[in-house]
Amino acid sequence: MARPHDAPARTRGVTPGTPSSPPRTRYVVDGHLSFAPPGTTVADALHFADAAPERMALVLFPTPTPAAIDELADAWDLHPLLVEDLQHAGQRPKLERYGDVLFLVVRSARYVDELEDVDFFEFHVVVRGNAIAVLCQDGRWIDGSDEAALPGATDGTGDADDADDADDADDADDATLLDDEKLLRLGPEAVLYRLLDAIVDGYVPVLRGLAVDKEQIERQVFSGDAAVTERIYRLSQEVIDLQHATSALTDVLESLRQGFDRYGIPEALQSYLQDVADHLARVDSRVESLRDALSQILSVNATLVGQRQNEDMKKISGWAAILFAPTLIGAIYGMNFDHMPETHWLLGYPLALAAMVAFGVALYIVFKRKDWM
Repeated sequence: MARPHDAPARTRGVTPGTPSSPPRTRYVVDGHLSFAPPGTTVADALHFADAAPERMALVLFPTPTPAAIDELADAWDLHPLLVEDLQHAGQRPKLERYGDVLFLVVRSARYVDELEDVDFFEFHVVVRGNAIAVLCQDGRWIDGSDEAALPGATDGTGDADDADDADDADDADDATLLDDEKLLRLGPEAVLYRLLDAIVDGYVPVLRGLAVDKEQIERQVFSGDAAVTERIYRLSQEVIDLQHATSALTDVLESLRQGFDRYGIPEALQSYLQDVADHLARVDSRVESLRDALSQILSVNATLVGQRQNEDMKKISGWAAILFAPTLIGAIYGMNFDHMPETHWLLGYPLALAAMVAFGVALYIVFKRKDWM
């Protein structure tokens, strides 16, 4: 289970054991996408982007290595504090500015139905001039369906080393972020806003999966299943993690809006980001409602558990009282005193048994009428 706010910081980006993938550079000229020449460095990408206002460079780091992060920091002259953030994953969504460099941390989410779990993927975005770098700190990338994907990796049905599969993964990534030429003419902020849009849209299927789990839990609560309490707690933790991601992203979008006038963001992009913010507000509202519903379910479950325990205690107490009457009679006539006239009666034994049965039956009838039995 991904715990972005609890997990210890992981240094240098890529998850240990994740296959390494080199950066992928794309050039955009007047909204038209092209592949950078083989061997293009991040310094070349920045030089290309700064050469003309209609140019833009996008550098994708599916699995950022320490060397790749150091190269980016040197070529783009990044602030030491920014570099430190790039080298450490496990951060909450945030926005920071270092001079003319914009830095964002954002998190996408994916629902894993078979595990009833939510996976979170952390992205670091660096914007400088007309160049933008996107680093996936979890060693994963997102395609059009917001699923995790690795260039050159396989979904279990193909060869992980197949070059054609890697090319297909590259094209899928481009289709996600660079599928609108009109939008790309507005600069690197367009790519940033498109990424934020994809992340927010990806929260919707996560909410659908969590809502299905909630409905199943509601039925499970009233069925008396003792295991439901743990399931409610686990699902509540998933919802809380998602709420942390969405609420922090709301602050990021608000910070971007506050910089519209100062940084000359085109009106078309302002409207685009406002649409993303509206979608995020609806998502955040659904997350809050889901969290409240789970809290209510937990309270109802606690009440039902208490009621079932009370019913059990009534039954136990009733049977204990029923057994107490014959035990009392047996204890009295088992004391073996010399002067106990009843012990010498001819009918003493059957009368004692009859008294035991009579007391037990009478108490059973009384408790049955009080719904204790």
